[in-house]
Amino acid sequence: MRKSLSPAHFFGALLEAKELAEKMPARINRILETVAANELKLNVDALDEKLLMEGFQKVANRITMGLVLAALIVGASMLMRVGSAAGHPAPALVLFLAAAGAGTALVVSIFLSDRKRKG
Repeated sequence: MRKSLSPAHFFGALLEAKELAEKMPARINRILETVAANELKLNVDALDEKLLMEGFQKVANRITMGLVLAALIVGASMLMRVGSAAGHPAPALVLFLAAAGAGTALVVSIFLSDRKRKG
């Protein structure tokens, strides 16, 4: 901070401001001529909307799949209390195993697709 307050730095900044003030009218004139001739062009770097929407869709799909799997697990746990004719809750075990398999498949799919994108 002390360097920026030194006289040498102050006079350097003053010389730069003087140079800017000297060149300003020519620059403004050139800009106005470009606008008057309808030759002004703007380059805009925008986001890739398609890629952004694909990312949002992927996140939404993962959240939905997670909610469905959570519902299957909760439903299976509720069915565990209900007995069946065989004496054990077979539908609950089937639902729980299906949820476990789908959850594992989802995790593997996420890891593989993320690894492909990075590489």
